[in-house]
Order: sequence, then structure tokens, then C-alpha cells
Amino acid sequence: VQLQASGGGLVQAGGSLRLSCVVARRTASNNGLGWFRQAPGKEREFVAAIAWRGGNTLYADSVKGRLTISRDNAKGATYLQMNNLKPEDTASYFCAVARSSVGSSRPEAYQYWGQGTLVTVSS
Repeated sequence: VQLQASGGGLVQAGGSLRLSCVVARRTASNNGLGWFRQAPGKEREFVAAIAWRGGNTLYADSVKGRLTISRDNAKGATYLQMNNLKPEDTASYFCAVARSSVGSSRPEAYQYWGQGTLVTVSS
């Protein structure tokens, strides 16, 4: 299963970006999807997750109220709308397909990972 994330870039603090991730072959229709990020010199951390039905979402405390995860099962895609970005949001962002139908904050709950897309927030 291939995942392709896109939408990263350079933005000023307070700005917005929308990340997209398309799952090849749409094999993730029944699986939870998640976003993680990794800043230089830091460990990968959980950002947001969504169940396959799309109704249940989970967020890291640091992004609540600013980032919104969504999905379109018909397109095999998940999105991360990022508003009011802060310099500490600077990282490579990765999408992942969960092993089950629900999302999770644990990296080990995911079976497929995409390549990251870099988000840089300037102060």
C-alpha cells in the first residue's frame, strides 16, 4: 500500500496549510487513518487520527482547536487542515493507515506509512 502526502510548505506564523494524503488502491476504506509529525532532532509524535467512518476523531493536546482531520473514503484520502500555525508546528508530517477501523495515538497501531511532507512555520 502506498501513501502519498502533499501540501507542505513555508508559511508565516498564524497562517494556514492543508495537507493531503492519498492511499493507493483505496485499501484504507475500512481502516483508521492518522497523521504524525517529526521535527529535526525529535521523536515522531502523534498529531491526529480519524476512524474509518469519519465520525470519531482524536487529537494531540498541542493541536486541538487549530488542526482538523477529515477523510474522503471515495477518494481514498485523508486531509489535515492546519490553521493558526505556530513555529513549533515545524516538522515533517506523515500519514498512516491503522491496523483497525479506529484511529490511535500509538505509532504501533499503524501498518502503513507514507513519506513525509515538510511544513515550515516562520515567526
